[in-house]
Amino acid sequence: MRIGKTESYIHEVIERDGVVFFGLIDPDIQDNGKSLKYVRAFYEGGADIILIGGSIGYLETVVLDKTLKEIRKEIPIPFMLFPGNISGLTKEADALYYMSLMNSKNPYWITGAQALAAPVIKKQRIEAIPTSLIIVEPGETVGWVGAARPVLVHKPELAAAYALAGKYLGHRITILERGSGAPGPSPPEMFRAVKKAVCHPVICAGSSKTLQDIRRTILAGADGIHIASMIEKSKDPMKKAESVINYVKKVGREKKRGKK
Repeated sequence: MRIGKTESYIHEVIERDGVVFFGLIDPDIQDNGKSLKYVRAFYEGGADIILIGGSIGYLETVVLDKTLKEIRKEIPIPFMLFPGNISGLTKEADALYYMSLMNSKNPYWITGAQALAAPVIKKQRIEAIPTSLIIVEPGETVGWVGAARPVLVHKPELAAAYALAGKYLGHRITILERGSGAPGPSPPEMFRAVKKAVCHPVICAGSSKTLQDIRRTILAGADGIHIASMIEKSKDPMKKAESVINYVKKVGREKKRGKK
């Protein structure tokens, strides 16, 4: 499968900046303009991509269609889906992580949901990016919903093995996810091991509580980072987004210099 426009853009940003920043929003059924508020903050702050999704996956396509139609009138950067289930699809998105939850105990999350979603994705012409999702302990809501057997946080070699299996299956991105509410992202040793194993983009899916969390994660090998709560919990989301994104890009440039 050929690399599409959004995936090419992800690679271009990583090559340019050392890291790609995803501003994550999780629209509610009663959104009341909240999503647009945070998307504006991410966009004005310099985010590369707006990511739409959530752990529970209860949002209906009609809600996502409506939300993205409104937002895209103002925001020109790519919109990607981080779907929690087959209902989390919309033709209004540019692309989606076409994810397999590699360490799920339920085959539905490995190939079942993907098979059900595939015809819809093809019909709606959404760019599908083959992706491994690996749940690391504690796993939180996403781990519970996805019936995951979370990788032990002190066993980076297990995450690397799952990531390499995903690569051999044709996946081109690997996401390490500890779950919303986890005490922090996966440890640097895990990102280092996974990046060495796969040599393709490795993404940290949230859980960063501090700028130091972000720094350690990127310098250890993460090529992308999802950020949501650091912005949502701020009294001034616009100012906070700009500050965090500038820091992410600064660390990304530092990582690039270290590779030369």
